[in-house]
Amino acid sequence: MLFFWAFSTVLTTACCAVYDYGAYDPTRDDFRPGTFPVGFIWSTATASYQIEGAWNTSGKGESIWDRFSHTPGKVDRGDTGDVACDSYNKYREDVQVMKAMGLKYYRFSLSWPRIFPNGTKEGGVSQDGVNYYNRLIDELIANGIAPMVTLYHWDLPQALQEKYGGWVNEALVGHYHNYATFAFQTFGDRVKFWLTFNEPMIVCSLGYASGEHAPGIQDSSSVSNLRCGHTLLKAHARAWHTYNTTFRQLQGGKVGISLSLLWAEPRDPDLPADVEAADRAMQMINEWFARPIFGDGDYPSVIEDTVKKLKLSMELPELSDEDKSLIRGSADFIGVNHYSTRIAADKPSHIQTQSVLESFEMTTAPEWPRGQSDWLFAVPWGLRRLLKYIKEHYGDPDVYITENGWSDGDVQPPILEDTDRVCYYMTYIDEVLKAIEEDQVKVRAYTAWSFMDNFEWARGYTERFGLHYVNFTDPSRPRTPKQSAKFYSDIIANNGFPEGAEITKMVQDMWRKCRGSDTVKEEL
Repeated sequence: MLFFWAFSTVLTTACCAVYDYGAYDPTRDDFRPGTFPVGFIWSTATASYQIEGAWNTSGKGESIWDRFSHTPGKVDRGDTGDVACDSYNKYREDVQVMKAMGLKYYRFSLSWPRIFPNGTKEGGVSQDGVNYYNRLIDELIANGIAPMVTLYHWDLPQALQEKYGGWVNEALVGHYHNYATFAFQTFGDRVKFWLTFNEPMIVCSLGYASGEHAPGIQDSSSVSNLRCGHTLLKAHARAWHTYNTTFRQLQGGKVGISLSLLWAEPRDPDLPADVEAADRAMQMINEWFARPIFGDGDYPSVIEDTVKKLKLSMELPELSDEDKSLIRGSADFIGVNHYSTRIAADKPSHIQTQSVLESFEMTTAPEWPRGQSDWLFAVPWGLRRLLKYIKEHYGDPDVYITENGWSDGDVQPPILEDTDRVCYYMTYIDEVLKAIEEDQVKVRAYTAWSFMDNFEWARGYTERFGLHYVNFTDPSRPRTPKQSAKFYSDIIANNGFPEGAEITKMVQDMWRKCRGSDTVKEEL
């Protein structure tokens, strides 16, 4: 799951004038009935550490999140993923729930230390771990559900962290390559959709700069952060090329990467300084990884500028011409994890050494609904604008939305009539339809985060994103469908919002209530 705004030090909330940012088109917030293209992929998603539990059984090695969550003060309330949703033991039940929803795809991640306990091929394979994923994949396929597999969703083997210092060390490129190759060899006969990494920006910014996530490295200099990104890009590209040359012809699959991408709207679209500030924000957050892979193979100018102004060039490796050649084009599709939007404004300074992060500020509008997560605001039109931006800036790639969702709190009684989540899904999904039909963006998939409530990283179980409620105080971890599960199931069954369908009538009835809070216009 995305922790949306890694650069929290520059985030504030707009307090004064109410302005409907981006409302250049009076029809922007209108509901658009219609159906998605034939074969459109509807999916839900989870991640290994967030749901599996069984943290130290059947030969599994320790991960950095095992170590991090066991360290006092790192996770809210001292929560851990030791048991989580117990999906290691309840996967068959989960698959039946998915089948009942009408799901045909399911995105989950492999736990690297469950397969290679110490992270290395030389250290040996845990056959129990391999057997678990074989059983899960086979159960999905037997029930008509295609697996979409993420190779790395944040749970690095702790042994690699201790030996090499984690992703700041390029030695991990080779170890990750061995792990990815093993996964392709072992599961690729049945898995046709792969994601190399989930949200590399968050891995680096929260894991190796702020320290809010495992492994908890705090480095305000940006050196560890940027080294981490450098390693992840090279690891991704090498894995893609191996699949492309060794496995693609036989297995016929696709390999992409999931990036956390935002839309930044200029505070004043008529002020060039704010337009440029929004562009800088998009470069810093989106293009750090998107431009090397989907652009020219190099870092965006704002990254290079940061390195120069902070005088880090002697400490950071550059992408060689060979690196750029390998990284450029190393994805069959772009995975988009998107949750929210920000307003960007210029923050002028006369300090010559000012970094790019200090040259803009990010705000939110007071009328935007906020989820339980302090970074999550419902701004549906931002997703459509982001998708169009991807089409225009990244070579019109196939787009798989690999995460999108809404959080509520851990309260009693539990929130089962989750109307806010239903509103979020209906409005965001309709923006995807507009992007496909009106902007000709090649969106091939939509993935709801998440299939069920789970361990939400440093927030533990205090935030819930699930379509299904999980009772974490009950040893049997029962799953209970929320209103949003039925709503999403109906969308899947209808492939969208067909004219005259019951799901469409429901959306039309709810539309004004769901969209009313973000359509207030400034009185000039």
